[in-house]
Amino acid sequence: MNDTLSAALSKILNAERIGRKECTLAPVSKVLKRILEIMNQNRYIGQYEEIDDGRGGLLKVHLLGTMNKCGSVKPRFSTKVTEMEKWEKRYLPAQGFGILILSTSQGFMTNEEAKQQNRGGKLIAYCY
Repeated sequence: MNDTLSAALSKILNAERIGRKECTLAPVSKVLKRILEIMNQNRYIGQYEEIDDGRGGLLKVHLLGTMNKCGSVKPRFSTKVTEMEKWEKRYLPAQGFGILILSTSQGFMTNEEAKQQNRGGKLIAYCY
């Protein structure tokens, strides 16, 4: 597995599409936990809990059935605040619908938070 974030997001999306109420993700990373936290704050997924299995750990994610699509952005494009609209048009279906997740010098945040703080960063994932 080369890209654990892409694999985790596609597993969430597949479970969401077939109507499951929860899915289990492995391996666990700090990046994945932070992205799940942002998705939880924006009501795309429910709570998640970490399970220690003695190896890499597991994350059990509770699904709400509100997600249409999510995925990781490859390659990780750098963006400025002035270029944010271009990426929103590329990855999101409509203005004000969905989120882009960026890695900035202040940590992970959505595109709206980055605009408010006037910060650029690297595009990591999208969800709507």
